Amino acid sequence: MSDDSTPTLIIRRLEGPEEQEREALDELRAGLAGSPKELQPKLLYDGHGSELFERITRQPEYYPTRSEAEILEQHAPAIMERYRPEELFEIGSGSSRKTRALLEAMLEHGGSRYVPFDVSDDAVRAAADVLCRDYAELEVRGVVGDFHTDLHAVPHPGRRVVAFLGSTIGNLMESERRAFLKQVHSLLRPGDALLLGFDLVKDREALEAAYNDAAGVTREFIRNVLVVLNRDYGADFDPERFRYRGTWDAAARRMDIGLVATAAMTVRIEALDLTLDFERGEYLRVEVSGKFSPSDVGAELRAAGLEPVQFLFDRARRFGLAVAEPSAVPTTRTGSGTAD
Repeated sequence: MSDDSTPTLIIRRLEGPEEQEREALDELRAGLAGSPKELQPKLLYDGHGSELFERITRQPEYYPTRSEAEILEQHAPAIMERYRPEELFEIGSGSSRKTRALLEAMLEHGGSRYVPFDVSDDAVRAAADVLCRDYAELEVRGVVGDFHTDLHAVPHPGRRVVAFLGSTIGNLMESERRAFLKQVHSLLRPGDALLLGFDLVKDREALEAAYNDAAGVTREFIRNVLVVLNRDYGADFDPERFRYRGTWDAAARRMDIGLVATAAMTVRIEALDLTLDFERGEYLRVEVSGKFSPSDVGAELRAAGLEPVQFLFDRARRFGLAVAEPSAVPTTRTGSGTAD
């Protein structure tokens, strides 16, 4: 743990760089061995990728960020009055832009500590620096780690609200969601709460428009992952030989987002000592974005030992925020439930 020059800012890393590099290589190799070949979505968020994602959130077709901000602005005061946490713990914090409504409400009700948890050291530090400057009374304790594996290592110093905002829960496959929510359960004690953002199932036209913006920012964001692989892993992808594809899979109730090879090619990844062959038209999945009904989310929360106590929605009912509390033990319920 190392102190920053700002006395209220502490950055803690749960793993050393060697462990992080080894895990990243293992994940990359496993994903590329699958059918279809897959990449971890966290590869999207290098410095340029994070900037592109912030641009995506401002595109007129992309409703989730605006919809969730509307929910938080309306309901954050009541949530923080109800739970009166000492700490707001945000998983996958990124820029923490939407978090301000929660932080301001928490400070109003006596809380003083914000814990941004993110895989990116740069994202945690940048957000923390801004928040320390803007809120003199706020103590920021950033944690750098992977929410797939590291949440169990986070101490519980006092009453908290845990936030997992955006629609990141939809980037996880069902088995990953089960494992993740059980880890979240371990972060909570009686009197704590989880705020879980989720995108609602809606018509194909609205969903595909959100992931195929007219300005092409999403296309640039997804193709940037090949630049990351070339730079960080010694790959020799030619991004111009892949076209972007974002389509709605109605059966799986998710957006399937990735890149399609426009010609047969061979790609070398030096860090893995791996040579890959792509056929013309072959799909490289970069991420999925699942969509849910409230009953879907309720069933998955209960299976992880979390009891939903409230579902909140924006006025257009495009996006949801579940408020959940820890129950005694996880149930054995699985499955997606039925649409509401």
